[in-house]
Amino acid sequence: MNSLFDNYGFISSEILNVSPSEAFELCGKGAVIVDVREEYLNNFKNFDVPEILFIPISRLVQELSELPQEKYLIFADTVGLRSKEAVVLLKDKGFIKIANMAGGIVDWERDGLPLKTNIEERLSGSCMCQLKPREKKKK
Repeated sequence: MNSLFDNYGFISSEILNVSPSEAFELCGKGAVIVDVREEYLNNFKNFDVPEILFIPISRLVQELSELPQEKYLIFADTVGLRSKEAVVLLKDKGFIKIANMAGGIVDWERDGLPLKTNIEERLSGSCMCQLKPREKKKK
């Protein structure tokens, strides 16, 4: 079977993992990024690609019908952990045109790939696991 994902990424635990640069290239060929970060995490920095869906992992099961099964979907998050969980879940639901973006938006940015940034939504915290919305200063 000829697939858009042929010759991309690596398989780990029966899951296709693609690098951010591979994901960017695939998006140029029609793949869609599905950002599964919770809303407060995706307000500051976003993948700048032609087509993206925002479905937090906490709502993924309820919003399965929102996923275009005819398209190739690349699941992404902050570092590639929750997105891998999403791919495992969807694989169990019969989805086949799916991949995980290893490294998430952290590696995407490190690799110099295009981002959309809203500085008003910048996060604070001492490490990735403690990121939270900054307190708004009262005027």
